[in-house]
Amino acid sequence: MRGVVLPDAEHRDLYVVDGRVTYEPVRDAQAVGAGWILPGLVDAHCHIGLGPDGGVAIDETERQALTERDAGMLLARDCGVPVDTRWIDDRPDLPRIVRAGRHIARTRRYLRNYGVEIEPDALPQMAAEQAARGDGWVKIVGDWIDRDAARLGPCWPPEALAEAVAAAHAAGSRVTTHVFGSDALPDLLAAGVDCVEHGTGLDDALLTVMAERAVGLVPTLINVDTFPAIAEQAARFPSYAEQMRQLHSRARPMVRTAYEAGVEIFAGTDAGGGISHGRIAEEVRALHEAGLPADAALGAASWRAREWLGFAPGLSEGALADLVVYDADPRSDLTTLARPVRVVLRGRVVR
Repeated sequence: MRGVVLPDAEHRDLYVVDGRVTYEPVRDAQAVGAGWILPGLVDAHCHIGLGPDGGVAIDETERQALTERDAGMLLARDCGVPVDTRWIDDRPDLPRIVRAGRHIARTRRYLRNYGVEIEPDALPQMAAEQAARGDGWVKIVGDWIDRDAARLGPCWPPEALAEAVAAAHAAGSRVTTHVFGSDALPDLLAAGVDCVEHGTGLDDALLTVMAERAVGLVPTLINVDTFPAIAEQAARFPSYAEQMRQLHSRARPMVRTAYEAGVEIFAGTDAGGGISHGRIAEEVRALHEAGLPADAALGAASWRAREWLGFAPGLSEGALADLVVYDADPRSDLTTLARPVRVVLRGRVVR
């Protein structure tokens, strides 16, 4: 491939040999594309293998994975699925996945058939179990609607959270947490979580704490845009409905404040369940519209996200040949991300 290799923006001839990048000329190499060459896109909050009612069959899981791949998404952080997707690792034509086991949820305080539902005394042991099931991540549902209070509320006491995070860390895993509202956030951050999903209840003080402790944020803005519809469906819980509307209205200003505070932000769509797959380009644009510079929004779904998940950030000599080619500079026009002209995964042209 010949073109501008991002993020360094160098004009290079890039070769792929045995699934790796090299810049050493290769005699008789086949030209397969030219343009702007970007490290494969990353969806840092994705659920390949999940549908509205829970886990899906293998054929649907494959369809989801192919949809993501064809959109240029070559690395996913799976944020919880109830089915075994390890078979994907044996398919060279499907994206790489970094898994977080199953959602850990409080009994009757999450979506049915999604996670394991337990009481607080079992949380530390379950965190250790899901660490063994994942690839270095554990997912804890930090808040959900409390039907007695008719609004979002914390799912766990602080002591159980602290023990669970410690158990996951002892097992070599980082912990991320689903949290919409504000009430659960102080205890979750005090327990030492490594990432916040959604985070619509974050305020300036909590964002400062996250920046100081290098806690990541995945805002899932295209998912947050469903909050008004959720509120409409929750007419019998008016306090909860109003809470969801307020959280939606403050989501984008919060993302801008987070960026200005120095919080590490990564792009995630929450695809699976109620969000369709293949929409990472939309999430990047949403981050930019919320206040991230185009280069920062792009890095949140490419080189910075890859490094955060333990992969080489760029396309340096010897890096994995997972890359996407565009016919225009995506930094100048982020809509370009939705139109890849070549997708190379594990050194093979797959699109």
